[in-house]
Order: sequence, then structure tokens, then C-alpha cells
Amino acid sequence: MAGFSLVEVMVALLVTCFGVLGMLAMQGRTTGYAHDTILRSNAAELADELMEMMRTDIYSTQDGSAAQVVPPSSWGYYKAASASFPAAPSSCASLASLTASQRLACWSQRVNQALPGASGLAGEFYVCRTNGTSKCSNSGSAIEIQLAWRVKAGECLDANATGDNTICRYVLREEP
Repeated sequence: MAGFSLVEVMVALLVTCFGVLGMLAMQGRTTGYAHDTILRSNAAELADELMEMMRTDIYSTQDGSAAQVVPPSSWGYYKAASASFPAAPSSCASLASLTASQRLACWSQRVNQALPGASGLAGEFYVCRTNGTSKCSNSGSAIEIQLAWRVKAGECLDANATGDNTICRYVLREEP
């Protein structure tokens, strides 16, 4: 009988150890998901910030009589995926006195501070006019903004399976 009790204790200890290991694994995944959520939230906030700057400029230059406000076909805010960001002005303290391309440069500085590895991924970023069905068609009334940041391999929850799985992307497509 004494040996049987020892077996019961060992089995109970084994089951408890598996439970604790499972909880630790779950906690590790939760931490990774929380970090991903923070970065995605930062990206969404930054994309929305740029969209609001663009929206403000559009409404300040158009008289509002048009049925639909259409972004200009050529604009300092636009950036092709292969292009680099414009040079930042000496001060980004007051955006009101800056041109659109200078505001984009100031915004890119904020992006580099908020998203890890973003400074080396300028080619992954783009800001363009789109018709909603194709990326950067330079037609239509929507604006599309893509941001990118670097993570450890396999940690991006929506990484493109055929592309680099260390780059996460956030895309905002919105009508001004």
C-alpha cells in the first residue's frame, strides 16, 4: 500500500508539472500578442495622424462646393514605395508653417521613434491616392498609407507568407 500512494503522488506531481508548463507557455504567447498589439496600435495611430494632416490640408485648399472632396493628383504627402522620405526641417515644433513634404518628413521621424526598425524600411512605406481596388492607382478619392516595422522571424501575426516574415505591415485606406 505504501508504494501505491507514492505512485499516486508521482502521477499528481507529473500532471501538475504539465499544467504549470502549459500555463507558462500560454503566458509567453500572451506577452508576444500584447507586444504585437501595442505596435499595431502605434501604427494605426500614426497612420490616422497622417491622414488627419492630409484631410486638414485638403479641406483648407478646396472651397467645399464639390460634392466629393478629391485629393490632388500630385502632392507633397505622397511617397512611392521605393522612394525615401523627404529631408526633415530643422524644427518640427510647429507643423502649421511647414509644407506638405516637410510635414511628411516630421511624421516619418515620429514613426522611426514609435516602430522598431522602421528607419531601415523606408522602401516598405507608401502614401498614395487609390481608387480602392488597386494599390496606388493615382486615381479615385481614397488615400492609402502603409507603414512597416521589423520584428523577430515569425512574430508578425499577419506576415506575408511569400515575403519577409520579419516585417509587419499596417495599411490604412480611407476617404478624406
